[in-house]
Amino acid sequence: MDENIKESIDNLMNENLWSNLGFGALKLILIFLISGIIIRIGKAAIRNIFKVRTHSALRVSERREATLIKLLENTITYVVYFIAIMMALSVFNIDVKALLAGAGIVGLAVGFGAQSLVKDIITGFFIIFEDQFSVGDQVRIGTYEGVVEEIGLRTTKIKGFTGEVNIIPNGSIIEVTNFSINNSKAIVDVSISYQGDINRAEKVIQELIEKLPEQYEDIVGVPELLGVQNIQAAEVTIRVVAETLPMKHHAIARILRKEIKNVLDENGIESPVPKLVMYSQPQ
Repeated sequence: MDENIKESIDNLMNENLWSNLGFGALKLILIFLISGIIIRIGKAAIRNIFKVRTHSALRVSERREATLIKLLENTITYVVYFIAIMMALSVFNIDVKALLAGAGIVGLAVGFGAQSLVKDIITGFFIIFEDQFSVGDQVRIGTYEGVVEEIGLRTTKIKGFTGEVNIIPNGSIIEVTNFSINNSKAIVDVSISYQGDINRAEKVIQELIEKLPEQYEDIVGVPELLGVQNIQAAEVTIRVVAETLPMKHHAIARILRKEIKNVLDENGIESPVPKLVMYSQPQ
């Protein structure tokens, strides 16, 4: 027993052992340090390439550009760290070739049970290739609605209106509603008193909406006054439609209501007031 302890102590006091451990640790530090530098340089190069493309005739949309940048940055990170891990294993004299061959056999066996993972990756590829939606788009996928924060080959991240982030496997994405591709429309109904002058109200509103595109850049073209939309006992409803930039229709609709209300008040055109009619039945 004493001889074993003595032998262990001698091994620990071996200068070659500590020298090898020191060189190994130094190699590991250098491998991961250089890997981090390469990743930073690669990400900067990707962003610079897309900046140069903004001045060329062949350029992609900002939506697709943001998606491709994020995807390429993730890809270069995975590739560099994979190579770094393989190099780190070789530092400890682990046969990387045998490890990769064994991983290939194990991967083949696992592949039969990982069909959902393969489906996620293939679906993610076609989402990006077909530009179904991009980072920054307002989308609805199933019961989830929000802004696309990230698109990967396996999952898609959507940030909801209240701040929650939903992570959706790409393979489960069947139907997508994209609100950010085409312009939106703001539809505003304005009610005036039944006794009010409809022609005058329409003239005042028309003069107003012709000036709005100069004041609000989110409005595309001059809004359209459609005319009387509905007639009720105490009010007449006039409809105005404005084409806006994608997903700006809610904000523009609020602005239209405010501007129209102010201009109607300035011109003495009254809003409808609920009326109460009482009948007395003779006894």
